[in-house]
Order: sequence, then C-alpha cells, then structure tokens
Amino acid sequence: MKCALVTGGSRGIGKAICIKLAAMGYYVLVNYKSNEGEANDTLAKIRANGGDGELLKFDVSGKEQIQDALGKWIVANADKYIEVLVNNAGIKDDGLMMWMKDEQWDNVINTSLGGFFYVTRMVLSSMLLKKYGRIINVVSLSGLKGLPGQTNYSAAKAGVIGATKALAQEVARKGVTVNAVAPGFIKTDMTEGLDEKEMAVLIPTRRFGTAEEVAHTVGFLASPEAGYITAQVISVNGGLYS
Repeated sequence: MKCALVTGGSRGIGKAICIKLAAMGYYVLVNYKSNEGEANDTLAKIRANGGDGELLKFDVSGKEQIQDALGKWIVANADKYIEVLVNNAGIKDDGLMMWMKDEQWDNVINTSLGGFFYVTRMVLSSMLLKKYGRIINVVSLSGLKGLPGQTNYSAAKAGVIGATKALAQEVARKGVTVNAVAPGFIKTDMTEGLDEKEMAVLIPTRRFGTAEEVAHTVGFLASPEAGYITAQVISVNGGLYS
C-alpha cells in the first residue's frame, strides 16, 4: 500500500495537504504533536471523502520520539510503503534577536530543520530501495526573503531550503525528487493576528492565499508527472516576492 506521511497534519496547511493526498489515492499518515482533536478531524474529513489513513503522534523535534513512533510503524507495516513525505511541521516564536531567548531559537530550529533531518532520514532508505519517492518540504517566504522579528524562523526555513537542494542532488538518479513549497501569507491560525485588508495592499493579487492552494501545489509535486522537477522552491505568495 502506498502511503503519504504529512508532519504537522492536524491543522491549517497540513490538514489541507492530508486531504489532498488522500484524494490522490494515498493512505495518509497524519502526524501531530498534541492536538488529537484536530488530528481526528483531519482523519474524519479524509474518510468522509472516501480516503483512509491513520494518526501518528510524535514531536518532530525529538529524535527519540521519531524513532519510537515512526520507526516502530515502519517495522510493523512491512506491507505499506511511504512513497510521499511532506515535511510541514513548524512553529513560530517571533522576537527581535537582541531579546530572543535561547529556547526561542532552539525550539524553532529543532522543529523545522531538525524535524526535516530526522524524519527524512528515516523514510529515505525505503524510497531509494524502491527507486521512487517524493519529498516536499513546506518552507516559507521568511526563508527566502527574511523577515524582521523572525531571525529564528527565517534561519530554520532557509536551512531547509539549502538542505532541499543538496538532498535532491544526492537522490535524483534513484527516482526520488526533493522540492520545497514556500507559502506567503496564507489564511491559517498562524496569520490570524494579521490585518488581511491592510496587508493585502502589498500583495499583487490583493488577498491572502488559502491552505488548499498550497496543498494543490504539494499535490502536483507529489505526482508522477512531476518526476523531472527536483531541487526547486515554488513560491505560493500571490506575487509578493520572487
């Protein structure tokens, strides 16, 4: 059975990606850290649309948790194969660098960049053996442009962008593609505090994007038809930055 693992799949962009990949025929592993209610809601929506999957709880910033949860799942499910990995989990903890605490830096870096490394390394071997795989990393406008107050978040996402380009060159001849999607301002709980009307004047399309628009881009990169696209960063930002 072909599976797709989506980290941070319980809410926002992650939820939309889970639903999209399920609609493409994948058995979806919905990873979440703590919000079991939202994770169950994601799974319910997948099943309501005729798809299927299961929940997989672990904190992507903790390599022991990843080994315990994901490692055990892989061993126990020899008949299933993670063909698509979407590294979506990430957190923000904004602040000016001069006042930023150690834990603000560590938590953001360990979740986005550390999570990418530990999760990807665990599923990569089977992709290489099968000579097929799709790895899509959800990064951010912050990782491309850099935004004030987000030194930690910008550094984490820029690090994942660099890792995307490097890993893509390592595994391309084995049929595994590695790409990134960089959302701009998307209507999710992470942008709830922003004034969309005020911010929209900066965006050529004059609006925030939707989680479904990001998910559609991820779905394309996950498809067999995207096999000649690798090491790329696709911006989904309404023309705000290129």
